[in-house]
Amino acid sequence: MNSAKRHALFACLRSVNPHPTTELEYRTPFELLIAVILSAQATDKRVNLATRELFARANTPQKMLEFGEAALLESIKSIGLYKTKAKNILATCALLIDQHQGEVPRIREQLEKLPGVGRKTANVILNTAFGEPTIAVDTHIFRVANRTGLARGKTVLEVELKLLKVVPKEFKHDAHHWLILHGRYVCKARKPECKRCVICHLCEFKEKTA
Repeated sequence: MNSAKRHALFACLRSVNPHPTTELEYRTPFELLIAVILSAQATDKRVNLATRELFARANTPQKMLEFGEAALLESIKSIGLYKTKAKNILATCALLIDQHQGEVPRIREQLEKLPGVGRKTANVILNTAFGEPTIAVDTHIFRVANRTGLARGKTVLEVELKLLKVVPKEFKHDAHHWLILHGRYVCKARKPECKRCVICHLCEFKEKTA
């Protein structure tokens, strides 16, 4: 895909959603961090159902530690891998207090040292909480980038680095949200809904659906 088509593609996505954002519910960087940790292999809807009550009772690292493992497990038991996630959340809270004065760090390397936080989660925090033009590549974005021809790659990291290189600067901050929402609701894995796709005329996918 050439640069003109890439610019037109993001212009189309912006025209239907000028101010995209995450569907996870949060009020602070800490709440977003916990929500993203919980969202691995879980839907945003299910995470939101759990965190509404959780954050009403424990919305800081100190309060989360005081809340305790048993109460945390009970609050998130509807979410996949909840036992592992609970241990990671509590360990992360302890590190935030011990090493970062209870605040979520703004540096990638520091974020990735937190239990349960990998490159993708760090990218989400940097972009959504702190406004940095990063692109967190999940399964939706990986699929859309490859299927459309926007940024093809065999690995998540390869696609991420290509997107950072080719996405026009004016769209880079919001690109993550546009692509994930497009993959979630339109360019679906099993059957993309090409008929109602706003970028169908730009997409280089050869097997478009009727």
